[in-house]
Amino acid sequence: MGKNAIVGQSGGPTSVINASLAGVFESCKSRGADIVYGMCNGVAGLLEERVVDLSTLLTDDLDIELLKRTPSSFLGSCRYKLPDWHTDEALYKKLFAILEKLDIGCFFYIGGNDSMDTIGKLAEYGECIQSDIRFMGVPKTIDNDLMVTDHTPGYGSAAKYIGVVMKEVIRDATVYGTKYVTVVEIMGRNAGWLTAAAALAKSDDCEGVDMICLPEVPFHVEHFIEKVRVMQEKKPSIVIAVSEGVKLEDGRYVCELADDVHAVDAFGHKALTGTARYLANVVARNLDTKTRCIELSTLQRCAGHLTSRTDITEAYQVGGAAVKAAFEGVTGQMVALKRISNSPYQCTTELHPISEVANLEKKVPLSWMNEAHTQMTEDFLAYARPLIQAELTPLYIAGLPHHIYMKPQK
Repeated sequence: MGKNAIVGQSGGPTSVINASLAGVFESCKSRGADIVYGMCNGVAGLLEERVVDLSTLLTDDLDIELLKRTPSSFLGSCRYKLPDWHTDEALYKKLFAILEKLDIGCFFYIGGNDSMDTIGKLAEYGECIQSDIRFMGVPKTIDNDLMVTDHTPGYGSAAKYIGVVMKEVIRDATVYGTKYVTVVEIMGRNAGWLTAAAALAKSDDCEGVDMICLPEVPFHVEHFIEKVRVMQEKKPSIVIAVSEGVKLEDGRYVCELADDVHAVDAFGHKALTGTARYLANVVARNLDTKTRCIELSTLQRCAGHLTSRTDITEAYQVGGAAVKAAFEGVTGQMVALKRISNSPYQCTTELHPISEVANLEKKVPLSWMNEAHTQMTEDFLAYARPLIQAELTPLYIAGLPHHIYMKPQK
């Protein structure tokens, strides 16, 4: 087996993805890896041989602590989908030749669904050519839509951000006592875990959001307008949380009803935006009320100032668990989080074959919504609340959080 290890980050960033990177780096060094390389911009950068020796960038304990507290992907990211090796074996030969030149024994990829697909393909090809490189997946996504894991690192912090922001939006939206509809658009293409987190705002000091709309429930524009009308008869100012990915019964995204042009990313995913704006405009046209739309957009991904300590701790742990498994001979698997109890909250790690994860999506159980599909139940809140607990305060300099970042490589 090669003496060195390599790690990359892929897909959308989160506020704790760098904690997983720290976990991989420190665990590899403690287990005797000579060099821990970092891929600049994931597999796409690796194919261009853009790698760095992480020991030259993370030189002391302070760097590691800063890394844990720095949001987004320190190594840069990519949205690059590997083709099947049967259709482009030359690409795989090139990639494995690069890994051989770097004397790589363990390969770690921190990412979501498409990243796990990459690990699966590399492990399969490695087995085919009898390579002894171990390939391990480290879960990451604010969307919380990976199978087999109780939750994903990144989700807890994004959920905490959404809970905080929704409380503040509710306070702002209800000051005038006049008719007002505020529609807040939250990320979530096909799974509504993030939008469901808006339910966390309800507490002794906050009445909570008035309606939650998830992609798991077919959306009816006319029914939506009628629900708003009925709600405003009892309460003039209402706040609604809606997923960017809510769909009509025919499968079209609601945002496609607007005239906006929606681009497609490298994975073939249609860019979703404008759902809240469209719904706010529809309500304004049909009801006697003022409206406002708010798109949290990328703000919810990397809010390092509202990171959950639970989330950072678990992100670090899954990185370390992936290294332990790889150094013990495991390949083609992903580390998953397994919840043992809610009260007190306890969670451990376990391994699952990539085939149980890649290209699959975990949806919000409809049993965790009320019968009207407008609010989350106590079962969801019991699931989500432990994930947002405690804080890891950023290191502040001159009144602003201090981050570590990698200067552009020449």
